Amino acid sequence: MSIIEKAANRIGKPVAPAVPLAHVRTQMAPPAPELLTDSQNVAVADLPEVEAPPQGPAVALSNAEPAAPEPLPRPTRMIELDLARMNEVGLVTAAGGRTNLVEDFRIIKRPLIKRAFAARKPNANPGNLIMITSSLPGEGKTFTSINLAMSIAMELDHTVLLVDADVARPSVLRTLGLPAQRGLMDILLDDHLDMSDVMLRTNVNTLSILPAGTSNPRATELLASQAMKSLVHEIANRYPDRIVIFDSPPLLLTSEAHVLASHMGQIVVVVESEKTTQHAVKEALHQLEGCSNVNLVYNKSRELNTSSKYDYHYG
Repeated sequence: MSIIEKAANRIGKPVAPAVPLAHVRTQMAPPAPELLTDSQNVAVADLPEVEAPPQGPAVALSNAEPAAPEPLPRPTRMIELDLARMNEVGLVTAAGGRTNLVEDFRIIKRPLIKRAFAARKPNANPGNLIMITSSLPGEGKTFTSINLAMSIAMELDHTVLLVDADVARPSVLRTLGLPAQRGLMDILLDDHLDMSDVMLRTNVNTLSILPAGTSNPRATELLASQAMKSLVHEIANRYPDRIVIFDSPPLLLTSEAHVLASHMGQIVVVVESEKTTQHAVKEALHQLEGCSNVNLVYNKSRELNTSSKYDYHYG
């Protein structure tokens, strides 16, 4: 007999026997409600407190932590391209009709698309990474990059990512009439920044844009870094139908173009008709020695003086 029972017998009051563990009922909390989310906040409903049983031995609780919820997908920003304005300034659009410019870029893109998804040698750069460059500024590389991206976006089986990689003098967004945005350089500098945080979706469903981002004096080193190599690999392989167009700096004025070329599977050099010298072209091609699939686009040529518009020819 316990000390408490003996004491109770002395004062004449019975003591209730101890409740067996199997008979203890623990009040359980109702299932947690679903998370309510919006673009900025996550609200979680309060759960009722669970009262411990008044008597009885302590019940050991599991030390296992609940599984962490999967992170919410980061929304990609949407921008509206002024397709009517683009058509007015001579850029390729689906609504522009069957013009000479549209037809010329259909000729230019066909071998590039074919090689983009062809079998490649081991350790070769992905063929769907295409760099557009020139010997010197003003030869039309950005104009060619945008038009080539717009033309490939008309394809039924492919999507396009247009990357403004001219980090010294970004011009893709400016040509499209859009303000500067965070982009490529910011991703390479900030480990916590994801490509989806800076990539811009457009009202052309098959076309997205990655801006150049914040100017940086170490741009060459950033483009040569392991972070850039990893990013390029991710860009090339995330979607099997994607073709990536890089608008590069000119080859003869900056060191970034040469570094960028080392990541590419195909390179297009824009040559301005009747202006770019043979010496400049040879020097530019010399910088690309060792790179496979180097192509030339002869730009701003006027055929028989019958048209005031520029025609483009693939070579």
